[in-house]
Amino acid sequence: MSRHDRIADPWGPRTPIRRGEAWPARVDSYLEPGAEPEAWVQTASILHSDGDAYDLAVQGGRIVGVRGRAVDRVNRGRLGPKDLFGWQATHSPDRLARPLVRRDGELREASWDEAMELVAERTRALLRERGPSSIGFYTSGQLFLEEYYTLAVIARAGIGTNHLDGNTRLCTATAGESLKESFGCDGQPASYDDVGHCDALALFGHNVAETQPVLWARMLDRLEGPDPPALVVVDPRRTVSAARATVRVPLRPGTNLAFMNALLHEVVANGWVDEAYVAAHAVGLDELRKTVEPCTPEWAAPICGVDAGVIRAAAEVVGTAERLLCTVLQGFYQAHQATAAACQVNNLVILRGTLGRPGCGVLQMNGQPTAQNTRETGANGDLPGFRNWANPAHVADLARVWNVEPDHIPHDGPPTHVMEMVRLMEEGEIGFFWISATNPLVSLPEARRIREVLARDEVFVVVQDLFLTETAAVADIVLPAATQGRRRAPSRTPTARSTSRSRRSTRRGRGAPTSTSGSTTRAGWASATATASRWSSGTTPSRRSRRSRAASPTARAATPTSPTTRCATARGSSGAASGSTPAGGSSPTRTCARRSAGTSSPARSWGRTPTARATPRARRCCGRARTCRRTSCPATTTRCGSTPGGRSSTSTRARRPPARRSSTPRRPTSGSRSRPRTRRTSASPRATSPTSSPRAGGCAPACG
Repeated sequence: MSRHDRIADPWGPRTPIRRGEAWPARVDSYLEPGAEPEAWVQTASILHSDGDAYDLAVQGGRIVGVRGRAVDRVNRGRLGPKDLFGWQATHSPDRLARPLVRRDGELREASWDEAMELVAERTRALLRERGPSSIGFYTSGQLFLEEYYTLAVIARAGIGTNHLDGNTRLCTATAGESLKESFGCDGQPASYDDVGHCDALALFGHNVAETQPVLWARMLDRLEGPDPPALVVVDPRRTVSAARATVRVPLRPGTNLAFMNALLHEVVANGWVDEAYVAAHAVGLDELRKTVEPCTPEWAAPICGVDAGVIRAAAEVVGTAERLLCTVLQGFYQAHQATAAACQVNNLVILRGTLGRPGCGVLQMNGQPTAQNTRETGANGDLPGFRNWANPAHVADLARVWNVEPDHIPHDGPPTHVMEMVRLMEEGEIGFFWISATNPLVSLPEARRIREVLARDEVFVVVQDLFLTETAAVADIVLPAATQGRRRAPSRTPTARSTSRSRRSTRRGRGAPTSTSGSTTRAGWASATATASRWSSGTTPSRRSRRSRAASPTARAATPTSPTTRCATARGSSGAASGSTPAGGSSPTRTCARRSAGTSSPARSWGRTPTARATPRARRCCGRARTCRRTSCPATTTRCGSTPGGRSSTSTRARRPPARRSSTPRRPTSGSRSRPRTRRTSASPRATSPTSSPRAGGCAPACG
């Protein structure tokens, strides 16, 4: 066991390597004093997004330590501080051990049978009276792939509800959307192994040393090797990563897009574009050139608060590198014009042709341990396997896998995001809300509004968590969840690929730690399937009450076909005030990593197409599968239109204004929850104009 102080030095001892050399193993471990493990159980980290694999030491049914797995290609045995010490929370005395049921306004202990029967009874009643659209689910980024997939199957194929979302939307929606915009599909076009082959690293808003310490250890081993890569760090703070940078760009917060436009201006102006690659694999180069032409370093310098020479130096590093690897995280995601800026990083590697080769690519990183798993299993804004809800072929294929009729899988509109579900609970449409491993009363915006909604008697709230969180305290049913090492995998694992080549589902086999004495916790998938079996003993979910969009003006139209590739648009408001483009410059920039093969394909398609061919498949017209509803789309020949101020000249998806609610306080009823309630007297602040932009400060698509 290493005696290295991993708090003072989270990255551990160095093992320098040269370019192309395999990263050597270094097994980190930590055991409780006096521990003598009886078994080691394989698992993976659920406390950060690096995806480290390790073994849990088990003694007397308890976790007593951890040991890195030398054979794992992600961490090669190395562990960060959260891996080494975070497991100790498993033994916390304030862990939930038994189900809680609200009686007479207070949460009281109950048996699992009693709690689950109450959940099933309320669910069956809602399905019988109001249909699948009365049920909603909100999940996390800290579960394993099997649990997300089980939830997706139950929600979409079993119940038939479209109301399923994850809190991963809060941290990495930008990552998923930017990858769809640029490459036509979510999923990472690079791997951690590329660190060992690159000659330039560019970190855009990514404090890798603190957020992914094992990944930073890999980068440090390259930086301290005989042929270190150049390092560009775009971050306003003096981070550990920034201290090792060849070029540090301490730009002003909120000016990421202006900086990226200036960076691409230099790449184009200096002839650092791989013309052959772009001609073969991308479209929109002329438009991109026109957009960034006025975005000189001198223009961007006062906006970004950095010297023009620093911008040129950063551009030279990324523009002349033979093998460029870029990473992006919250500094770009949680910022003004986030998706536009992230798309410009994608455009950088497309222009340079640094894709599909060792040491090349872009990693739109995830902030939570299994955020990518949430998206790829259909527990967020997509269907499983990154299938597109608006592509009938994708829906039919999923229905075949799930052995249901295609019409049973909700696909008459995009999966409902969590804030929309909050509105539907306010309006009385959703009457059951299952929250697993997340604390929306703390993490969601408009906390007072969220508390008031979840505290309503009309909304039956189930919370599944390790501790009695703020959200659990207002729930009707609280289910104690099993955490890492205290649950076993389902007998069958869904066929979904691992995340970013860095996350894999945990193999939990014999010798897994048992639950603590007196506690009765359950894994997420176990609780969900147990509830589903109780539902199945009652009525079958009805389809009659699903949200009716077919009768609305925004109903899904017949799917058009077009040979035009789906363009990736970095949307942003025009004008130097917002830090995107100078006066007179064109706001949207469009470059995409795919080129049409000249054959027709469904305009709302991404992913696989029925006809296999060597050249990339045709994409939908404008990359807005969530809003395009016309039978013919002007964006097949023209770019997404905008008017000054970033507003679209055409209609976007219409929203009905939320119903006004009475300001008269509701009288407490028998058995109501004894908490102070606040009534909202005004309509929630939502866009109700047909010309509202779908993104704040963004440009709506011309085919909206």
